[in-house]
Amino acid sequence: MSSSPLASVLFVCVHNAGRSQMAAGFLDHLAGDRIEVRSAGSVPGDQVNPAAVEAMREVGVDISAATPKILTTEAVQASDYVITMGCGDACPVFPGKTYLDWALEDPAGKGVEAVRPIRDEIRKRIEALIAEIDTKQKA
Repeated sequence: MSSSPLASVLFVCVHNAGRSQMAAGFLDHLAGDRIEVRSAGSVPGDQVNPAAVEAMREVGVDISAATPKILTTEAVQASDYVITMGCGDACPVFPGKTYLDWALEDPAGKGVEAVRPIRDEIRKRIEALIAEIDTKQKA
């Protein structure tokens, strides 16, 4: 019996500087090498939001080396799951992908205190996503 290929997840938000970076950080941290993780933005920012970096550091996840990346058609095509976080219609749609839209508050311009609840909500959703992917891969 051959092992199934890794599931791959792409997180997309406008600037790829907050929500999508935190989600990618959590998925990478919690799933390890079982799931391939990507993140991108339709209009990437200059750097990852420092409050998001600090909020993640508080829970033992280091995203300080992450950099915002432009959303590409190739990244979407290479992903099994595409999770959008407020990027509207900027994300191309391909058949055979699982698309989820997570309505999450944008942490841009907020301090770490305001980012913590967003971070905690992202973690809950990531844990549920990992459970869903694990269930599908066993099926």
